[in-house]
Amino acid sequence: MMQISGVIICLSYILGLLFTAVPWGGAWILGLGILAAIFFRASYISLRKFALKREKPITKGKAGANTPLITPDPRVWLIAGLVGLLATLYFQLRTPEPGEKDISQFVSSENNTNQEQLVIVRGEVASNPRLTRSQRGQFWLNATQLDEVKNDQGPASVPKGVTGKLYVTVPILQATGLYPSQQIAVTGMLYKPKAASNPGAFDFQKYLKQEGTFAGLIGKQVNFIDEERKWGWWQVREQIVRSQVRFLGVPEGPLVSAMVLGSKAVDLPYDIRDLFVKVGLAHALAASGFQTSLILGVILQLTRKAKKGTQIFLGCLGLITFLCLAGFQAAILRAVIMGLAALIGLALERKVQQLGSLLLAATLLLLFNPLWIWDLGFQLSFLATLGLIVTATPITKCLDWLPPVIASLVSVPLAATIWTLPLLLQVFSVVAVYSVPLNIITTPLISVISIGGMISGLASLILPDVGSTLASFLYYPTHWLIQLAEFFANLPGSSVAVGSISTWQMLVIYGLIISTVLVRWWQKRWWFAVLMSVVLVIIPVWHFTNNLLRITLLATDTEPVLVIQDQGKVTLINSGDEGTGRFTILPFLQQQGVNQIDWAISSKFLGNENDAWLEIMESLRINNFYAYASPQENKIENQAIQQKLQKHQGIYQPLALGQTINTGAIIGQFINEKLPILKLQIFGQNWLLVGNITSQQIAQLIKTGDLSRPQVLWCPSESLQDLVVALQPPVAIASANNLDSKTLSALSKGQTKLFFTGKDGAIQWTPNGEFEAFIQVTENKSSDL
Repeated sequence: MMQISGVIICLSYILGLLFTAVPWGGAWILGLGILAAIFFRASYISLRKFALKREKPITKGKAGANTPLITPDPRVWLIAGLVGLLATLYFQLRTPEPGEKDISQFVSSENNTNQEQLVIVRGEVASNPRLTRSQRGQFWLNATQLDEVKNDQGPASVPKGVTGKLYVTVPILQATGLYPSQQIAVTGMLYKPKAASNPGAFDFQKYLKQEGTFAGLIGKQVNFIDEERKWGWWQVREQIVRSQVRFLGVPEGPLVSAMVLGSKAVDLPYDIRDLFVKVGLAHALAASGFQTSLILGVILQLTRKAKKGTQIFLGCLGLITFLCLAGFQAAILRAVIMGLAALIGLALERKVQQLGSLLLAATLLLLFNPLWIWDLGFQLSFLATLGLIVTATPITKCLDWLPPVIASLVSVPLAATIWTLPLLLQVFSVVAVYSVPLNIITTPLISVISIGGMISGLASLILPDVGSTLASFLYYPTHWLIQLAEFFANLPGSSVAVGSISTWQMLVIYGLIISTVLVRWWQKRWWFAVLMSVVLVIIPVWHFTNNLLRITLLATDTEPVLVIQDQGKVTLINSGDEGTGRFTILPFLQQQGVNQIDWAISSKFLGNENDAWLEIMESLRINNFYAYASPQENKIENQAIQQKLQKHQGIYQPLALGQTINTGAIIGQFINEKLPILKLQIFGQNWLLVGNITSQQIAQLIKTGDLSRPQVLWCPSESLQDLVVALQPPVAIASANNLDSKTLSALSKGQTKLFFTGKDGAIQWTPNGEFEAFIQVTENKSSDL
């Protein structure tokens, strides 16, 4: 068992890394260490005097065994404070920053606009290619050389030596045949990743920075420089996956491989990945503790008659082999370290303390890479394991009226859920309602598939045909697992958005969870802790949504997408193009705790044929759907929308020219049959949404009086100058800033306040404040920290 002083120092190191999110966090940790040393000094001296009088060592317990000091030496607290301070400095030192020759330094600002500058980047492939949601191949490239291309005639300058890792996407056929360590040259366009432009959206810039990457490359062509295939663990993974997919097919084959090697090592179809995440089975796709436990259990069982040294050697070999196959990920490294600790305990014939080995694993991993402290996979892995160690057994005891096997099936997923749910709410704002019962039902299937997948994978390395044959027996268990996940996903209320909880709410809930573990009073009143946690989540969200009046114009590339929140009632205007629903609208609504849309208005604003309404309806119910579309537009899509609405008892209402839409908070009207113009009155403000129209059409509309001065104008940047000059609105919003500096300067001198969602992100307005740009507000909050 770890001594108490070691526990304190390890915890202070982890706490120091967590305090990097707080201004002067290292100083706070050092101050806490000094205060603790002063506070515990008197009690330490008293204990020492008492022990000297009794002439017994302080570290002796009743049975005479070595036990940790209840109150450690005050110097330990001082050392712990200093370790916490050094942890914050170490974190800053290890935070990735682009070097002088990093390839991101050669991305000009023009590359992020409409001017396309072709380059040729040479380097070494650092990962197996994967399929993106947009059906392009993606891989990481360690760049070594950069050439600029002029008019596709060859290099325009002397090649530059560069460093750094690139996020590369290429047409899927160009990615075929790529493998790690291969030398290639990619022709394409460099760009710098953008931060999240909308509340709740994925922060691509932050994601790449965590990977030590500061630029991306949209590739058009890949040329091979080195055709020689070098051996690597990727070949072993590829052989296992190919063997299992051969007779199982897709998606069953990749799913079996993902459950054995982890989803990061296997190119699993996104629909299966999304399904498992939605219903709360994402852990089944993350190779970690379950797989290492199976490996150790099988090896130790098969070698139970062998010498202890042989058992330990084969156990270590099995764990290291699994680590190399699955990849050096935080969750897998944690599981392997704890497995090695168990083998060390076997060698020393001592029982390993699971909490101590978990703390040691966390400290070692964070010494190796302190940036993992903010990696969601790392956090969830340790929280779930902590829950299994400290909470699963008490839950099992509470369920002693059930058969032991059933009680264990219930306690394991419930314990993991208790410890991971607050963090998941803070990050994703969604609860998988049927997660625990689904995990209970699917645990036998997951166990069978994992064990069978490991056996077939091992066999495929020796005889691929035998491996494929063994994998074929897993078809029905895997198919049943997918069907169960789909069944629970289609149940009413399978996922509920509760809104993003604040950091303080999450910390209070974790405080209640820890109290029920450590304090006897709370252990007897665990139901009160559960009730307080539920109240802490529901009451603030309920109060917030039922008192909120706000207009949010989301940052999109095409038509304007507005979300109006009116004291619990939600109106959505337009859905954008394909992908906007999944990556922009739904994350925002989930963050706001929205589970249904009261009114939806589809204007077919830019004649877009890839509207995201059906995508949105897969997750949210729409009560009233208003649609304006000319007879020439997509009737099939309208029929699909009507069928989806009928399924959820929603109302479909086609709109005619001049017909008024009245939702209470909004009064709207289409004013021209041929031109995309929508007038809205929202919370007493006049909004005018204008699509692509010419200067002559603008002049004609103003002459006829069809366009009156609005308080807020949205239009494409191409029409911005003409409309602002003609209408003089107080606020004008465009999607992108394509104006030259002279025009922009002239418009800025007027009375109109300009916003560009491509630069400013989402624009929000509340009755008590001015219009605010999401990116500017985010930067201000970051600077405060």
